[in-house]
Amino acid sequence: MEEDYVIGIKIPLDRVGVVIGKNGEIKKMIEEKTGVKLDINSSEGEINIFYKEGNLDFLKVRDFIYAIGRGFSPIRAIRILEDDMVMYDLIKLGHLSKKDIMRIKGRIIGKDGSMRRYIENVTGAVVSVYGDTIAIIGFPEEINTAKKAVTMLIDGMPHSAVYKFLDNERIKLRKINIER
Repeated sequence: MEEDYVIGIKIPLDRVGVVIGKNGEIKKMIEEKTGVKLDINSSEGEINIFYKEGNLDFLKVRDFIYAIGRGFSPIRAIRILEDDMVMYDLIKLGHLSKKDIMRIKGRIIGKDGSMRRYIENVTGAVVSVYGDTIAIIGFPEEINTAKKAVTMLIDGMPHSAVYKFLDNERIKLRKINIER
């Protein structure tokens, strides 16, 4: 008889509804796709993931839920559930002042989202700027390039230098994607 295991995670209260989805559709999709069972406490933001021994999909579910908790929509985070090589990474800005965080978020997002979109288009990763964190989903090489671009912006590099860096990396990433 297989034993049930459980891991508990916590996400911001304002993101719990996104994990559940309209009429429970996101929760149901997660459970059907991965074979886990979710127990969601909407008043505390706590989610328990129940899984059977040998089912390693609980790790993907954990990262998928964390990604939603960091501002991704389920549609943008779904890559985590669909591919074993897709990862989730986080850059925390909590050690900075609120003023610095606002400035950095503005630099990363850019005018009308242009910088974030450019990073996403070049790298293939998806980026979310939420609260005092920047979250990135993608293949390892996509994350590395996106994270380097974001770090350059955090460090105050001119946008032109970041665009140039990304343009140089585009060729390398295309080659990797062709081989994949």
